[in-house]
Amino acid sequence: MTIKVGDRLPEATFKIKTADGPAELSTDDLFKGKTVVLFGVPGAFTPTCHMNHLPGFIEHGDTIKSKGVDTIAVLAANDLFVMDAWAKSTNAKGIEFLSDPSADFIKALGLALDAPIFGHTRSQRFALIAKDGVVSFVSVEETPGTATATGAAAILEALA
Repeated sequence: MTIKVGDRLPEATFKIKTADGPAELSTDDLFKGKTVVLFGVPGAFTPTCHMNHLPGFIEHGDTIKSKGVDTIAVLAANDLFVMDAWAKSTNAKGIEFLSDPSADFIKALGLALDAPIFGHTRSQRFALIAKDGVVSFVSVEETPGTATATGAAAILEALA
């Protein structure tokens, strides 16, 4: 079943890269007592994710946060080193890059993308807003290769 407005996010532990090396971040650490924008992508460095989806959040991150958002995070089923390289290559300040390498959280959301061409389960392209771990907005992209319903503009409209 796909996550919907009013649902509590499932518990999970993400992999992240810190200045001290690999670390873990729990859903409690990320969402508890906070308003979070989380967007999921099929893969770091993939064309739409890299050239369309992420750039909108980099460009409009400050405006999104000015609407009461504590954290903006991007999630993919890539390993934490790929996510870290993606963050560095895009100079994406103020965005958390979360690795869900086994896609456990993505599957629990009901947003897994089974695309054999990628070699393993990936995430559908989605965006959600969660307040204290409860979903207040969620959108899943219907058309591959687009980031319209899940982009920064859609989030800003949902926050208005």
